[in-house]
Amino acid sequence: MTPQCLSSLSSFSPHIFLSLSTILILSCFPPTISSLSLFHPFNVSFSLIHLSVLSLTTLALISFTEQDCGRKQKLAEIHQALISDPVDIETLRRAAATKGGLLTDELRRKVWPKLLNINVYELPYKPGRDVRENHKDYNQVLLDVRRSMKRFPKGMPATERAVLQEQLINIILEVLKHNPQLHYYQGYHDVAVTLLLVVGERMAIAMLDTLSNYHLRDFMDPTMDSTKHILNYLMPILEQVDTELHDFMIRAEVGTIFALSWLITWYGHVLSEFRHTLRLYDFFLASHPLMPIYLAATIVLHREKDVKQTECDMAMVHHLLSRIPQDLPYELLIAQSQDLFNQYPPSLLAKRAALQSRKSLSISTFQAFQLSTLHQRPDSVLQRLEAALPRDRGQLWGKGNRMVKMAVWGLSATLGAAVFAVAQTAMDWGPEVLLQLF
Repeated sequence: MTPQCLSSLSSFSPHIFLSLSTILILSCFPPTISSLSLFHPFNVSFSLIHLSVLSLTTLALISFTEQDCGRKQKLAEIHQALISDPVDIETLRRAAATKGGLLTDELRRKVWPKLLNINVYELPYKPGRDVRENHKDYNQVLLDVRRSMKRFPKGMPATERAVLQEQLINIILEVLKHNPQLHYYQGYHDVAVTLLLVVGERMAIAMLDTLSNYHLRDFMDPTMDSTKHILNYLMPILEQVDTELHDFMIRAEVGTIFALSWLITWYGHVLSEFRHTLRLYDFFLASHPLMPIYLAATIVLHREKDVKQTECDMAMVHHLLSRIPQDLPYELLIAQSQDLFNQYPPSLLAKRAALQSRKSLSISTFQAFQLSTLHQRPDSVLQRLEAALPRDRGQLWGKGNRMVKMAVWGLSATLGAAVFAVAQTAMDWGPEVLLQLF
């Protein structure tokens, strides 16, 4: 147990702390009747029961304290990573991928934009009603959003949900309008609504735009060929880990279509608990674009006994696999997915003939995208740089004028350590105030 955790134990009430001390003392002696008689000479059975209760209480308190210490340590690491200059992206990725993820929605609103290299001072404006005019995908988006009621928190007032659904339509259409090369697919709204519920409308537009051009890019082609290509990674992973399971699924001719909705919605469409969806989004935002398919393989492997006990028939196996149990051990599966990715990286799997016939844009652009996230300034620095810009710059900055940006980055380099020293204290309040504006 760490010194910090021991210190936390001392904060318990005297009665509990005395019980803890009693257990620690008793643990130094063999559990004989003579030693127990020191505490209750006329009722050994009662002493044993009392000792058992105290032991269980102690273990529970120690476990809770260690979890609390781990949470506080992760919070401190995330905070330090956010105020570092440049932002410590590797620490943020590690925090998002490891046990517990990013812990709270407040932290997600700070960390998710950094993982996608989004400047909170360059967010797009809220779209106007004209975004819906003559849009080829409007009717389909409208139908999908109207069917998305289960994606909103239970008990949310109908009026509030209606406002969010209108925002959701605008977010999707704005991104598609801004990227005419992208094609809408059913399930895209499941990704968009998750972002909207956590970060709000303007940040959701920025995040969805980035995801659509990188992590989700293969799903947004005019045909499903690229999506099938990504699904084709599933069976080779299974073959590497469990040949018997792989061969059973081949004989059943089940294919990989059962995992389609998992992949293209980042599991948002198939999970009933929003907290599980958020945990997976933490993981996927910090990971390679193929990580959702590694998680799919991990889920199938986790259900290996159920699969093998099913009749070797395509319809039966598909029916079983297409329904994800809601009580899966997500933290364990996330860790196993990361292990599979490290052991069988995409480059190794891609050597198989079936995976060489098509080039994935999501995979081919990921390395450059990942490198682009490594040189971000903390929000407190960006806030001061924003304040230093001319008040009437509006249109140029909103459209991302390259010359203005270059001037700002040159200024930030000149200010150097002086700005960063001030930023260390400003980070505590800057992002919260900023997020309220959006």
